Amino acid sequence: MGWAVTLVLALDTSTPAVTAGVVRLPDQVQAERVTVDARAHAERLTPNALAALADAGLTMVDLDAVVVGCGPGPFTGLRAGMATAAAYGHALGIPVHGVCSLDAIGVRTSGDVLVVTDARRREVYWARYRDGFRMAGPGVDAPADVDPGPARAVAGSPDHAALFGLPVCGPVHPTPAGLVAAVPDWSERPLPLVALYLRRPDAKPLAAPR
Repeated sequence: MGWAVTLVLALDTSTPAVTAGVVRLPDQVQAERVTVDARAHAERLTPNALAALADAGLTMVDLDAVVVGCGPGPFTGLRAGMATAAAYGHALGIPVHGVCSLDAIGVRTSGDVLVVTDARRREVYWARYRDGFRMAGPGVDAPADVDPGPARAVAGSPDHAALFGLPVCGPVHPTPAGLVAAVPDWSERPLPLVALYLRRPDAKPLAAPR
């Protein structure tokens, strides 16, 4: 049985932007709150979600579904966003859709576009899009090792986009409208959430004593 979805809570913590928004399908953004702070994912996500709902004159019980960016992104940030989305879905009994966070940027572009976000360690997460459809990636590499291919512009993190010598365009981070647009079919039951790390977490377990 499919899900009847009208109002969606969109969340993303894959970049320094802590994003929460309410979208009425297909693409009417009712309200959004964004805090740019790479260290405040866990602290700001729920307040931003509640504030966006209040701005839209809605409450949690009005929601039909949740969509969350599943990366690629830093381990700690993704964990905060995905755990929050899963908790909302469980508490409200509504489906939670996970999407590639780069898709939530790329789907809002036109033509051939490279999307890059900060992967730290002097690297970027990247994917290439043509008229909103992903053609290559996602991957993680040093900027010098990323092939822009036919891209004529770069979206995503402005500081990293500027390294490619191409015109820089928006969006600069996943938006509520982009997250919603990245869901291929709202009538289908979503798959379990899977974080897209692309590499091992920075934290490593201690070696067993010999």
